[in-house]
This record gives sequence, C-alpha cells and structure tokens, in this order.
Amino acid sequence: MIEVSWGSTVQLSGLALCIGTVNGVRNEKDNDQSRELRRTVFAEVRSKYVVEVLKDDSTVRAYRDLYWRLGVDPTKTRPSGEALLRRVLNGNDLPNISTVVDAYNLASMKTIIPVSGFDRDCLSPPFQVRFAENGESFRGIGMTEPSLLTGKLLVLADQKQVLCIYPYRDSDSTKITMSTRSIMIVGYGAPGISEEQLKPAVEMTLAYIRQVAGGEVEAVMVFKK
Repeated sequence: MIEVSWGSTVQLSGLALCIGTVNGVRNEKDNDQSRELRRTVFAEVRSKYVVEVLKDDSTVRAYRDLYWRLGVDPTKTRPSGEALLRRVLNGNDLPNISTVVDAYNLASMKTIIPVSGFDRDCLSPPFQVRFAENGESFRGIGMTEPSLLTGKLLVLADQKQVLCIYPYRDSDSTKITMSTRSIMIVGYGAPGISEEQLKPAVEMTLAYIRQVAGGEVEAVMVFKK
C-alpha cells in the first residue's frame, strides 16, 4: 500500500500527486515499439502545438504559476513536461535513454504533466511532499556532485532521501536502469490541474511503458493536498 503525506508547512492548496506502479518490465536501450511510439507522439504534438504560443496553454500556465509562487523562474528552469515539448516543437529529438525512460518522457511531453519514474527497489516508503531542509543534500540525474538544498524548494521524499525537486529534477540514486523490473511513476499536480488531467497522464505513461517494455500495472492512486 502506497502512502503519501503532506508536510505541515506546505500551505499550497490544489496540489496533488498521482502514483502508478508497474511490475515485471523488461527495459532495453531501444526497440521497434519504442521507435514507433516516438514517431507517433512527435507527429501528434507537432500537429497540436505551436511553440510561439505555448506559454499561453492553460496547463503550461498552471505549472509556471506554481513555479513563480515557489520562487523559481519558469523561463529559466522549465517544468519537465513543457521542457520536453519545447525541445520537440523546436525540431529537435529527445535523448534515447531507454525504452522505459523514453516512454514516460513521451507521455509527459504529450500531456505537459511533469512525470517521474523511480526504481521501486530503491525506494523507502512512505512518501512525503515537503519543503527541503536547509543544507539537505541532493544529487539529481546528470549531476556530478550533490547540491545543498534550501528550505524554499518543494520536494518529494521517502524515509531516507529526496526523490525529486518538485517537479523537474529526479534523484540519481533511484533512477530507472536496465536492471529495473518494478517501477513507480509519479505525476505531479499543481493548482489549476484537475484530477481528470493528472490521473489520465499517469495511466497513459503506464500504457506507454507496457507497450515498449511489457509488465503489469499494479495500481494507480491520486493523493490530494
């Protein structure tokens, strides 16, 4: 049973998480299913969105507004879904990490909902959304050295460590690797993002993972502030 609590200092109303789990995946560097999924999703988003007016999209606006409230400039540090979408709309490809990671990046890009993927065997539940402690150490994916967090940063944490700076950078120590078999997917909400947007984004992510890497979905749950 997955449990999520909210730190007492988190006073932002309208926050929510959607968590989904899938077991028995077979992660690969790439395969035919993953390449076809990339082609399909790229075509869909390029036909739907125009990069010049993307900032006016209601979903983009909701996450940008949350960032400003948290003291983060969203024009410099973009929410992950928007960042991925902008990259593709500007004519670029997405990095090929692995079939599973690529699948959840594609779902995040298509829905503009920030999504994380974690190796469940590296997690220590229950989980909490809270503000970081001043000086708390965190090493995100792609970082060579840990950074020291400030109390202004909203994070998702388990009982041992920070898992994600909400909602744009995941921890290196809990990332999905080629040996990962059991996965926890997290979709991050914001004020103005409904459960009807958040839950389908996670369900789409799980469906994409199953399409490219197999596995069986165990649960999908929404946790509201």
